[in-house]
Amino acid sequence: MLRVPTPSPRPRLVLAVLSLGLLLTVPMAAPASATPPGIVSVGLAQTQLNELTVAPETSSSGYSRSLFPHWITISGACNTRETVLRRDGTNVVVNSSCAATGGSWFSPYDGRTWNSASDVDIDHIVPLAEAWRSGAASWSTDTRRGFANDLSRPQLIAVTDDVNQAKGDKDPASWKPPLASYHCTYSRMWIATKHHWNLTVQASEKTALQNMLGTCS
Repeated sequence: MLRVPTPSPRPRLVLAVLSLGLLLTVPMAAPASATPPGIVSVGLAQTQLNELTVAPETSSSGYSRSLFPHWITISGACNTRETVLRRDGTNVVVNSSCAATGGSWFSPYDGRTWNSASDVDIDHIVPLAEAWRSGAASWSTDTRRGFANDLSRPQLIAVTDDVNQAKGDKDPASWKPPLASYHCTYSRMWIATKHHWNLTVQASEKTALQNMLGTCS
């Protein structure tokens, strides 16, 4: 089906109570923040980039997404994916199972807006396989769980599903968001995440991140 971008609607509170026997929909209490938390300043990103250890990536041998337990329960019936959908969307309405039944999501990677949660993926800024090759292979399962569900730093963001799939497990030397205007923010998110989790960077990855930081005004 052809997807047609639509402008984000004006924020408004929505409370729909259906007839007896149907689900109660629950609105967001306030307009959602479309930006993950913990995005560092350009200056701090440069400092953190300089502090990252440059090293070749290790093998992907032994890697499995199941080694990074993700989409865990965060609150009530809401898991990590559902929590990010509510955080990054506008006028998000969920049912009693916390599944998004309404709302809109702007994807900063490509500038498109979607009105169905099924068109949106939750991207790990630093992909799980990339983390594995950059140091996470030696982590405990608990640490990998924390990384895969990190809501305190800019590691998770709602974006267009096919754009996320095109990214796969590539680092910035091999893939960047289609919108060049987002490269500055993307590099700062990537750097902050790798720095906090003490992950290494390849030389080509560091060069790409430095070039992306150079686009910041």
